[in-house]
Amino acid sequence: MDYVRDDLADCKIRQVPHVPGQPSTMSKRLKKTIAIVGRPNVGKSALFNRLAGRRISIVHDMPGVTRDRITAPCKKLDVPFEIMDTGGIGATLTGDGFADMVHAEAEIAMAAADLILFVVDGREGLSPIDQALAATLRKTSRPIILVVNKIDTDKQESDDAVFHTLGFDSVIRTSAEHDRGMGHLLEKIRPHLGPAPAEAGEDEESITADNVAVKEEYPLKLALVGRPNVGKSSLVNTILEDERTIVSDIAGTTRDAIDLPYERKGRFYTLIDTAGIKRRMRNLEPVEAYSIMRSQKAIRRSDICLLVVDADEGVQAQDRKIAQAIKKEEKPCIIIVNKFDLYRPEQSFKERWASLSETVRSELFFLDYAPLVAASAKDGSYMQKVFAAVNRVFDSAPHGLGTGELNRIFQRAIERNPPPMKSGRRFNLLYTVWKKPERPTNLPSPHFLLFCNRSDVLPASYKRYLENQLREALPLEGLPVTFEVRGRKPDRRN
Repeated sequence: MDYVRDDLADCKIRQVPHVPGQPSTMSKRLKKTIAIVGRPNVGKSALFNRLAGRRISIVHDMPGVTRDRITAPCKKLDVPFEIMDTGGIGATLTGDGFADMVHAEAEIAMAAADLILFVVDGREGLSPIDQALAATLRKTSRPIILVVNKIDTDKQESDDAVFHTLGFDSVIRTSAEHDRGMGHLLEKIRPHLGPAPAEAGEDEESITADNVAVKEEYPLKLALVGRPNVGKSSLVNTILEDERTIVSDIAGTTRDAIDLPYERKGRFYTLIDTAGIKRRMRNLEPVEAYSIMRSQKAIRRSDICLLVVDADEGVQAQDRKIAQAIKKEEKPCIIIVNKFDLYRPEQSFKERWASLSETVRSELFFLDYAPLVAASAKDGSYMQKVFAAVNRVFDSAPHGLGTGELNRIFQRAIERNPPPMKSGRRFNLLYTVWKKPERPTNLPSPHFLLFCNRSDVLPASYKRYLENQLREALPLEGLPVTFEVRGRKPDRRN
């Protein structure tokens, strides 16, 4: 059993049954986990981003911006560790109805952490919420470092003596926004991380064996994208078998793009839960606009995009726009039709699936290469089909495609159906090569260089024909095929 505090005021303890297949929070982990907690708007996300070395959590003056638990590695010391950002504890969040859920998420984070960074606002001074939270934290068995944040000048340091009344031995003054005190904070964190890898004992060496580290080094990044309230976070929770992200019927619940590690049958993945991409960017709050920008960035950095569509509402105009963005970024894609349990429940499965797949394929015809999978996050149905499609897409990538084999495929296609004449000239393919990615990647994209006599005599229709012939010969399921046509340089003597 893992234990999580149930109430902040009286610090009751409740038991949470351990999910089979998931690591227990009390078990020995490869890296230490440090949770950042505090009331809203004290600078937790700014501190999180500073320790992570990049902007991950959204930082804004509006209280309650962070809602879910967000984790990231920190490599600023000789021993790497995980940092965990949490939502503000102890205050009602501007009437949006998420206070209890954010509170629960932060409580889980504290229970799973090896060290807690308790962040308070050095500008505003001590508040009743800080005192109540400090009283609860003092009852825990976790080591705690009190971080007095927003100390931007030396003059402010003389005004923080009141925070010593909270009763914590370690008190660090920082300004996460201006990078003040970060070195001192890391010095206080270091003794809680254990020995460096070179000093590790036999037990730790067995955990960091090559057969584990190599698999986890480059997990497959799966970005769940879609418009608001189609069930992206519910799907993530169903896959993880854990209430890992906050779910509600209110559109826009998820604000950050959250990276969540996941292992399934020996393969390692990173699930990226994103904010819903709305139809109009105008008249949005700054936090909402930035959330959508983070979702769009998640598309670009993912290995495979999982486009989530609501089966009950059907494909909307915004679904098509998101699909076009995936197509433009040339990303592998899988279409997940969620809430399949609500689609014509009176009919048989075969009838429902035939009707739904025909409709979705018609509306998203330009993503005809993407596998289509039905799912129901509510009852957990068909999750195995989602990852079967993910594995098929991964296995379809041209990891070792030879130039000779590729040219024979194109030669047979041209002999079967020669290209048409254009402006008195005919397209003549000289040879073809697969353009390997410049950087190592999990899924090499099928990007082909076509060297020919004239690049301007290749009609778009014939290019589509060559793509279809290539897909018939090679397993390129879920992968976008792109051609770069290069014509022969003209002879200056002529």
